[in-house]
Amino acid sequence: MDWLTHRYTLGIIVGVVFGILSRLNMLRTDYRQYPTYPHGKIVHLSLSVIAAGLGAVVVPALLDKDYTAITFLALAAQQFREVRNMERQSLTQIDNLELVPRGAAYIEGIAMVFEGRNYLVIFSSFVATLFSIVFAWYWGIAAGLLSILLANYYKTGKNIKKIADIVPVEVRIEGPDLYVGEVYIMNVGLEQNRQLIREHSLGFLVTPKNMNSRVTLSNLGQRQAILHDISTILGVYRDEGEPALMPMAKLNLKTGALALFILPQDRDAHKAKVALERIPVLESAVRMPSEAKVNQKRKA
Repeated sequence: MDWLTHRYTLGIIVGVVFGILSRLNMLRTDYRQYPTYPHGKIVHLSLSVIAAGLGAVVVPALLDKDYTAITFLALAAQQFREVRNMERQSLTQIDNLELVPRGAAYIEGIAMVFEGRNYLVIFSSFVATLFSIVFAWYWGIAAGLLSILLANYYKTGKNIKKIADIVPVEVRIEGPDLYVGEVYIMNVGLEQNRQLIREHSLGFLVTPKNMNSRVTLSNLGQRQAILHDISTILGVYRDEGEPALMPMAKLNLKTGALALFILPQDRDAHKAKVALERIPVLESAVRMPSEAKVNQKRKA
């Protein structure tokens, strides 16, 4: 029994370690500065310890047929949903202070990601503990490494480059009317604003690759996420109270292409194109009309 207890203890330690390592691997403070450093990271690392512990202790409970211990997982799921609510509320408050807001869809996507990554931590911890106890500690390490690779694969989704082609196009002003390519954007009344647009603006046409991509790009939340990210990466040439200098995205209703009007501080078309290609596709914006039976070709 002492040997079995020792094996359980070793397995739990291996599981907790790999659970925390999995969260560290997924935790990045990038250009969005979220989670913030260091306090935002401390919050998420603390939650990873809890998630890793839960994932690890479930294995000995199952092996000892103590099935009531599974109720802790239900409690953990409730706690992680509260984390999601906390992230949503925090980001919503901050969003009111952004020159180019993220939008509700982007905020919901970020909150969902932080909830989901805690479940990936539980998965990594569970797998490492299971293999350590059932086989040997070195098999637990191997399984833990494999689970981290798997979690790393699932931590990110598609980006704009996967669903659309991006090309720079001319921004032109005809009288008070502003166009990106052939797409009308807005009316600019003041000559001072029109001059700033001539000097600092860039235009891009984002052309969807298929029917599904067309619907995704038409989503208002996805459009706002694109404008926010590109304004974060390259800056934005505007201040509060200047609606004529707000970056905008408008659809070409005939083709489904998305025309982007941006005013970056760093006016580099190549850099802007690369940044646009790497902007994530929001899960809440993804639609698949091609999967509907009415849109599928009948087989002969």
